[in-house]
Amino acid sequence: MTHTDAGAELDPVHPVPIPARRARGLSTAEVAERVARGEVNDVPVRSSRSLGEIVRANVFTRFNAIIGVLWLIMLFVAPVQDSLFGYVIIANTGIGVFQEWRAKKTLDSLAVIGEAKPTVRRDGAAVEVSTSEIVLGDLIEIGPGDKVVVDGECVEADGLEIDESLLTGEADPVVKRPGDAVMSGSFVVAGGGAFEATKVGREAYAAQLAEEASRFTLVHSELRTGISTILKYVTWMMIPTAIGLVISQLVVKQHGFKDSIARTVGGIVPMVPEGLVLLTSVAFAIGVIRLGRKQCLVQELPAIEGLARVDTVCLDKTGTLTEGGMDVTELRPLGGADETYVRKVLGALGESDPRPNASLQAIITAYPDSEEWRCVESLPFSSARKYSGAAFSEGDGESSTWLLGAPDVLLDADDPALAETGRLNEQGLRVLLLARVSGELDDPGVVREASATALVVLEQRLRPDAAETLAYFAEQDVHAKVISGDNAVSVGAVAGKLGLTGQVVDARQLPSDQGEMAKSLDEGTVFGRVTPQQKRDMVGALQSRGHTVAMTGDGVNDVLALKDADIGVSMGSGSEATRAVAQIVLLNNSFATLPSVVAEGRRVIGNITRVATLFLVKTVYSVLLAVLVVCWRVEYPFLPRHLTLLSTLTIGIPAFFLALAPNTERAKPHFVRRVMRYSIPGGVIAGAATFVTYLIARHHYVGKGALGAETSAATLTLFLISMWVLAIIARPYTWWRVALVVSMGAAFVVVLVVPWLQHFFALKLVGVTMPWIAVGISGVAGVALEGVWRVVDRRGSA
Repeated sequence: MTHTDAGAELDPVHPVPIPARRARGLSTAEVAERVARGEVNDVPVRSSRSLGEIVRANVFTRFNAIIGVLWLIMLFVAPVQDSLFGYVIIANTGIGVFQEWRAKKTLDSLAVIGEAKPTVRRDGAAVEVSTSEIVLGDLIEIGPGDKVVVDGECVEADGLEIDESLLTGEADPVVKRPGDAVMSGSFVVAGGGAFEATKVGREAYAAQLAEEASRFTLVHSELRTGISTILKYVTWMMIPTAIGLVISQLVVKQHGFKDSIARTVGGIVPMVPEGLVLLTSVAFAIGVIRLGRKQCLVQELPAIEGLARVDTVCLDKTGTLTEGGMDVTELRPLGGADETYVRKVLGALGESDPRPNASLQAIITAYPDSEEWRCVESLPFSSARKYSGAAFSEGDGESSTWLLGAPDVLLDADDPALAETGRLNEQGLRVLLLARVSGELDDPGVVREASATALVVLEQRLRPDAAETLAYFAEQDVHAKVISGDNAVSVGAVAGKLGLTGQVVDARQLPSDQGEMAKSLDEGTVFGRVTPQQKRDMVGALQSRGHTVAMTGDGVNDVLALKDADIGVSMGSGSEATRAVAQIVLLNNSFATLPSVVAEGRRVIGNITRVATLFLVKTVYSVLLAVLVVCWRVEYPFLPRHLTLLSTLTIGIPAFFLALAPNTERAKPHFVRRVMRYSIPGGVIAGAATFVTYLIARHHYVGKGALGAETSAATLTLFLISMWVLAIIARPYTWWRVALVVSMGAAFVVVLVVPWLQHFFALKLVGVTMPWIAVGISGVAGVALEGVWRVVDRRGSA
């Protein structure tokens, strides 16, 4: 007989004395004392940038500084219309701040909805609190899938196994017993228990690791990295060109110092692709808002882009293709077993697990507990073992030990019960075997003595939207791989009902070599009996073949694979651990939301690639024009107002609409290379044609007002070529794209024919000959542009 101290309680499974105060948790008064002392888990949840950070990121940029200085100069030396570019920058920056602030509000509100609430024991009762309300000394209850949110000491343990791989890299679960330390950032894979918080707030281990982490980041994105690379090259081109232009214009200065300064600034300003970064931020921010309306929490913004690049989606069957709930449809006793007795066993097994999974929950619903049976020892379900178990005292002096799990794991391959199981699996039904054993539950060899007693047949509820979603992925050339811990035949039947066909593979037959495994994964579609470690290995094998892999899941057995996948997608009802490591959380638990995320990512990447070409064509022709002006030692042909008008009509307004338009083309790698191979030849053709027009106009016009006429002719050429570039980029045409291009052209015509606008923008076409020469040169340049870009297209697709 075990003696305990007065005032101590016994864990019902492990007879280790637990002081009564610790078992009851803290009292309300003790919690208040700790809050007053500041012993609270006050680590801020930085789901997004603060308003101050958003403003700083949008305002204090390298190019805003350049434009700002040039704007101040223009305010003093030129009319207000030559300073319009400065007001455009202010408006753009304001739009960027506003959209990102809207995205922040959406992200924060969704983060609150998706936040896990740990269960703590206070005044002897279990209550849910937010993570920030945990205090030092709190007794926190944990079970399968729960994340350890603060450091602590294990107080109660019932088959408790904790995975610390996210902290230590060690994949094998660690068995925890009372007195053992538990670290924040780890998660429970089997069993349950409780631990006392010993370190909270910034002292906790995981908090120290994550102190500088922020979910809202655009840094680790190929798109953002590519744009940063482009801007770096632009800066290096700008500096010497701008210096040469300044010296050239001040030396020429035939039309006065102020006019020379104005034309110098007019040459420098268009080199800056100032709206490119803004539009990228706005496109991402609007993506967050659009997905937020569909209850999709994007924990890391690049995930929108990343999922658009995915070519393989690994789907966990349970919770993704099927709903979480199940129903017991049949009970088949084996070997003459008494069905009434079997029902009692199943009822007792259900009662023995304080945190039942979906299968056991269905059994609990179907078979109520027998009160006279008492659980002596229990073994929680583990996805690695594929079974759970319990030992009972049956109330009449008899005792028995039972296992409940996968028939093909508990039985020999030649057992006749497996044939029946196979027939049921082919119908898409899930089958569990109830087996009696005589050994110890924690002995890995206990299954060798299993005596089959009954088959429990479960029917899984298919998600009504799963078939449509799988069909979408097939249309988009994204390969779906169903990876499940269930029987392969059963999983294959479920996948078949949803229209997913292909080779069905038992993962126990997969080769361990990564290369061979990758080959098998390319050939197969449905994989059953996959262990958690195998899921991780399969993700790595697919990535080794150059695949961009997304992994979906909701169970604790999916955590390692979610973490290693390029994009991890978790269900909102999934375990806290899966939500913590996933980049995207589907708060509405709807697999059908994934196409929206893919489409949003493709829209962002495809459209930013389009508009980046628009912006960089302008940068290239601006640099080339500046170089040609310096070499020919002539006045720069444009004032800032001319290029502000051109940029607004051919880039600014169209780019905003094109950046937000639908786009379903799958994202392609090498963003910088793809953008520059269009921008460089396009910019060179535009710059050369414009300069040719300008030189011809210099010989055509003489006398007073000649420079204004020359500028107007050059502006016409540059506008027509820029419109041609816009017309190419706007393809394939829809009614609104055609309307957009036509309206921009009409706006320019209005400027040319309305007298006060002619005066405001200093644009007036003189005579007939030169304007038609400008149109002809533009036509030749447009044909050249079409030819060059078609060659680039063919080489790019080859």
